[in-house]
Amino acid sequence: MQSDWRDLRGLRSSHTRNGAGHSWDLLLAAAFVSDAQYNRNIPFRTSPGALRLYYLYNHWMMRTATYFFIFLNLSLAIFEEPAVYPLPLLVTSLLEVLCLLVFLARLVHFGAVTLHGTFWRDTKNICIMVAILLSLADLTIYGILLEYGVSSIRWSRIVRPLFLINFAESRQIRRAFRSIRNTLPEITYVFLLFMFSLLMFSLMALKLFGERNLQTAEGLPYFRNYLEIVFDLYVLVTTANSPDVMMPAFDFSSWFALFFIAFVIVNTYIFMSLFLAVVYNNYKKHLKNEIRKLAYMKRRKMVEAFNLLKEEEGEQLVVREGRWRQLVQLVAPDISNSHRELLLRISDDEQKGFVAHVPHTVGGSSWPFDTRPSSPWRGKLTFASGRAFVWAFDAIILINAIFIALDEQSPYISYAEWVFLALYVTEILLKVYTHEPRAFFGKTQFWNWFDTLIIFAALTATVLNATLKSTTKYNSQQVLDIVFILRVLRLIRIVDSFQRFRVIMNTLINIVPTMLTFGGLTLVVYCVFAIIGMELFHGKIQFFPAGSDAPHALECGNPALKDSLFARGKYCKNNFNNFASSFIVLMELTVVNQWHDILCGPTWSLGAGVGLVQPAKLYFIAFHIVMVIIIVNIFVSFILEAFFVEYSLEKSEVETAIEQKIQELGMGVQEDELQDEQLLVNMEGDEPDLEGEGGTKPQPKGLVFKIASKRYRTVDALLQRMFEAEMPPEDEGPSLEELLTLSPSAAIPRTASSGSAA
Repeated sequence: MQSDWRDLRGLRSSHTRNGAGHSWDLLLAAAFVSDAQYNRNIPFRTSPGALRLYYLYNHWMMRTATYFFIFLNLSLAIFEEPAVYPLPLLVTSLLEVLCLLVFLARLVHFGAVTLHGTFWRDTKNICIMVAILLSLADLTIYGILLEYGVSSIRWSRIVRPLFLINFAESRQIRRAFRSIRNTLPEITYVFLLFMFSLLMFSLMALKLFGERNLQTAEGLPYFRNYLEIVFDLYVLVTTANSPDVMMPAFDFSSWFALFFIAFVIVNTYIFMSLFLAVVYNNYKKHLKNEIRKLAYMKRRKMVEAFNLLKEEEGEQLVVREGRWRQLVQLVAPDISNSHRELLLRISDDEQKGFVAHVPHTVGGSSWPFDTRPSSPWRGKLTFASGRAFVWAFDAIILINAIFIALDEQSPYISYAEWVFLALYVTEILLKVYTHEPRAFFGKTQFWNWFDTLIIFAALTATVLNATLKSTTKYNSQQVLDIVFILRVLRLIRIVDSFQRFRVIMNTLINIVPTMLTFGGLTLVVYCVFAIIGMELFHGKIQFFPAGSDAPHALECGNPALKDSLFARGKYCKNNFNNFASSFIVLMELTVVNQWHDILCGPTWSLGAGVGLVQPAKLYFIAFHIVMVIIIVNIFVSFILEAFFVEYSLEKSEVETAIEQKIQELGMGVQEDELQDEQLLVNMEGDEPDLEGEGGTKPQPKGLVFKIASKRYRTVDALLQRMFEAEMPPEDEGPSLEELLTLSPSAAIPRTASSGSAA
């Protein structure tokens, strides 16, 4: 496998040309650099035809289409029985077959660009093929049985989340699942010890309270059935039934409170904290191995790209300036000429006309630069970017908050709202004019986008509301509600004015992209449990509007729920009758509060006489263990690690070199208000040549480079930087076969390679 990549060096002389005029080795080098840039670990074939297919495979439209059909396939559960919006079986079947054909085509495309041995050893490819076959078989069997009037279960719907996990685009979700899998052994030991403690306390409770003939507030026997005791105390660990579960014993004797206090201290505070500690420790360990693996792969791909383009220059192997420019043009076609020239100045530090080393950092998920033109009007309205201007509008926001809290019916309050809107619109226009639209609405300018959208949405809604008020035939209450919400949201922008608040908010903004990974993880778990829940409890509970005279309306349509906490709490809408309501129930179970009351509805609805109540509780306990104890704790661990990295990470060598080069070129601009860790932002106007004349430092007109704050980095990029800093430059890590192993949980040894091209 490794030789497959290295054998391509002998083919460099062929220089096969494609339609765009780029040589094959340049396209291949660009593919390696792009893979390193976006953390792709696909061992693709290097023939010209396969290379073109590989570029097509990674095109953003192909990835977007794949995600579209994955989510379309998952959303079919909304339209299939039991459906939220019923569609004919023929329609949903055709849509599912279309999705499966797209998945098969994507898999075939993947197989056409990867090494054959790797493709068939990759578990995720096997999972996709098996899921496609199972789905087609189940759909066929279900349709045939339905034709003969036989009702059956669509059991293959539970495998649909596998498509979200196993396609190459979902590497972040797979990494999260690997973290869970690798953490499970340590969690298991703690969980077994926790269960031992729970069973011991349950046995003590049975002996303490079982023979005293106590009753609950509902008149039921108190702590006389061992399995019921275990479940009630498990619920107490989540604090959902505290202090209700204690009150019968506490009413009998105040001394019995000591039992529950000891139980809560040991199981809720010690064991639950221990779960978090174990999850965090193992999560960080395995995450570090994952990130190191990515870092080693990036280095290898950069070395391969260098080896493809290298030429002899004396005793050195170098990449000529012309080839370097072509490579950057292919990998990052959107950056400006000045930006590209600055990158060349950093890479070719001595201005010899070639690059003689391999950069080890590719800048996280993108180049570590942001290109934005400086304003041609800069300096004309300097007060719009001054501190006094910012403080003045902060004061206006606070005054606006007071007016929002006052009586809306007062005409003076209504007139004042127009004044505030006029001031906000003026502020936005002044800032846009001062900083120039392209810079003000840059990709990383979150607060500028937020301010503008909120202000102009509020202006539009206020104008619409005022117009509708003059029309007596239309009720504008919904528009008025939107106006109120938008007014309150305007107050959020005050947060960005305080340094401490800004650091926290920036960290949260950085976390948002990676939170999508945990959103996908949660979606997978919810889909699986929702489908199982629908098969177990569909139709057992019905919701009736208030005042309904339908039979058993007060018992949620099921006599087994008479006098239950579920029915008395009016939880009838919390059922598993369709995909949407199942998601809502699972969300409520994730929150944990009153989850023991919510689950008694579906479990009791099966009928106490058939002995299914206790086994049915295992479904809800399993969901609590998977979602709350494991996934939520991993999410908390991720948040902790993100904050630690955000507060502690130093500048990378690349950023330091860039800052030094900017100062050498005499194009640095000091920004007093930027106090966070610094990154380069290229602020440019015209596109002048960077090369000075007569050996003097150039002073290009309209071209300056600004050191900006560390905002809007992704956490993945920060983690990669942190772990890459621990790796010596000469360390290429383990062999390619070990890096491409399908069980990456093993620790990666830090062994130096003997033939580094760096």
